[in-house]
Amino acid sequence: MAPKADRDIEKDYPLPEFVAKLRRLADALERGERFEIQIAGERISVPARAVFNIEHERADGSEEIEFQIKWDTKYGRACPGHPRLACVRRRGCPAQGRA
Repeated sequence: MAPKADRDIEKDYPLPEFVAKLRRLADALERGERFEIQIAGERISVPARAVFNIEHERADGSEEIEFQIKWDTKYGRACPGHPRLACVRRRGCPAQGRA
């Protein structure tokens, strides 16, 4: 399968649709399952091993909150020692002393 092209977009959604997407995300997180979402015409599959964070920015009289979901597409499986994270090294988990 050919690698996907780089992409960086923002898509506005009506409030009811945004709320529905957040609800489906929360449900998938609670079940520890993969989350599927379509954004601006592309279907995205978020693995259960993804890392979640919240970012706040303030500059020039405006503020922004971003709920971020990140994962590395290079590694197919989560680390056994960190079930929600894929280790950054293929040969083992640095936290478990296998580098």
